[in-house]
Amino acid sequence: METITIKIDGKIVEVPSTMPDPITGKPAPTTMMQACNLANVIVPHYCYHEKLPVAGNCRMCLVEYGTPVMGPDRKPILNPDKTPKIAKAPRPAVACSTPISPGMEIYTNTPEVKKMREAVLEFLLINHPLDCPICDQAGECKLQEYTFDYGSPVSEFIETKVHKAKQTLLGPRVIYDAERCVLCTRCIRFTRDIVGDDALGIVNRGSYNAISTFPGKQFDNNYTLNTVDICPVGALTSRDFRFRMRVWFLKETKSVCTSCAMGCNILIGSRNNIIYRYTPRENDAVNSCWMCDFGRLNYKWINRKDRISTVLSKSANGVCEEVDWQIALEKIARYLKNVKIGTSAIIASARLSNEELWLLSKLKKLIGATSDSVPRFDNADNFLLKSDRNPNTNGAILTGICSERIGENLENIKKKIERGELKTLIVFGEDVVKIGITPQILGKLDMLVVSDILPNATTPLANYLLPGCAAAEKSGTFTNINLRVQKFNKAIEPPGKARPEYEFLSELLGLMTDEKFGNTAKEIFDKMVADVVGFNKMNWSKLGDTGMSVEKANQ
Repeated sequence: METITIKIDGKIVEVPSTMPDPITGKPAPTTMMQACNLANVIVPHYCYHEKLPVAGNCRMCLVEYGTPVMGPDRKPILNPDKTPKIAKAPRPAVACSTPISPGMEIYTNTPEVKKMREAVLEFLLINHPLDCPICDQAGECKLQEYTFDYGSPVSEFIETKVHKAKQTLLGPRVIYDAERCVLCTRCIRFTRDIVGDDALGIVNRGSYNAISTFPGKQFDNNYTLNTVDICPVGALTSRDFRFRMRVWFLKETKSVCTSCAMGCNILIGSRNNIIYRYTPRENDAVNSCWMCDFGRLNYKWINRKDRISTVLSKSANGVCEEVDWQIALEKIARYLKNVKIGTSAIIASARLSNEELWLLSKLKKLIGATSDSVPRFDNADNFLLKSDRNPNTNGAILTGICSERIGENLENIKKKIERGELKTLIVFGEDVVKIGITPQILGKLDMLVVSDILPNATTPLANYLLPGCAAAEKSGTFTNINLRVQKFNKAIEPPGKARPEYEFLSELLGLMTDEKFGNTAKEIFDKMVADVVGFNKMNWSKLGDTGMSVEKANQ
């Protein structure tokens, strides 16, 4: 890659001459802002965002700079010490939109630059309301941070502030406070250039400028809440998260969205064992730094009060009673050891982790069972949301739970139960009544073992009901639609006696084979990679925070 040598605050650095354009991906000249970011030099900014087109309208990133003085021969004139003579530019430059050139010197911390930043902040604060104590952006607000770092302790403004509309409903999920807005236009550029929905614009003039939707239209696409993430101040807030929790109280856990096969990287914000929000986590190989509203808001079921939280066993007279895990697993293991090969089936959700699906595939081989997963398909969009609403269909395929045509064996399982050929059914994370295996058909079984998170039409029919965990309550890996294996981490504790499925599956297999499969997701993953061809050259530590491609791991 061609590089350019420049100086930033007196330090010589080499930076690429071009960097990919955030929209087209084509090479574009490297800007002062990008060079400073590469050199770990902080240049404050509001309108600039590395994933959006440059606007250059906030002026917070103004810097001074100089370029080499060229002689008649178009070669740099040298100082006595043989260094190039630098001519300082008479005016500052907007760092986010000004390209660098060979020999350029950038000054980000001079007294003049400090005065410019102070002046810009003073203008931004002229009409800004004094409502920081009740603002949802507190703790994540660049206006607060930059005012503390670069602002003036006093203001010369004595006039009356301009008042604008507050708590305007832009759409069903986003509220706009025009008084707080610094008109950075990040929301406009994201919606127009990333999502392709030209839904927002600036109306009115001068001090009365504000963001608005087009007349008669709502701001309502599947990515509106990303504008809340990228808003540098408290102008855009989420109706879902608004006034629910102060961000500095939240524990953030790196995880993966389970709402579709894309596997967007997320941060789970939780406190006192309650999840309050999902926000996107940057991973350029998957979701960049965005996520859809559908996935972002698909967490409230985890906090439901009707979660399955006890181990239940049904007696011979049909009465359910609570039992200990050990007793239930020992009885199930004893029963499965004696089943006739070929008389069992396993229906395992493609929402289970790779590790859990692999353990179920080991159980499948042990008892000679047939198996499949339930497909979930819905409308996709042209960005991140995929039609496959299972997060781990490829994991189910790679571990051998289902074929590449997921769900093709479900009808066969149903018919075999009806004919009396299958006497044992093990169901993990699915409501099989919903897919046509009715209570009457299930009544023909000798044994129905069910593990799930929420009650459904299948759970009351189980001989043994084992409480499982949501992805936010355990660790493991998923394999996304592009065959990228990614880790998710435990954010909260499960309710009652619920346990990660890999834990009790490992114990169950241990009771049946005397073999140790591991007690943690890491231990099971490292055993799985030796057994599953697609995962052969992976290990837990190699996955890191952003995952690893199945193809690349095996090249």
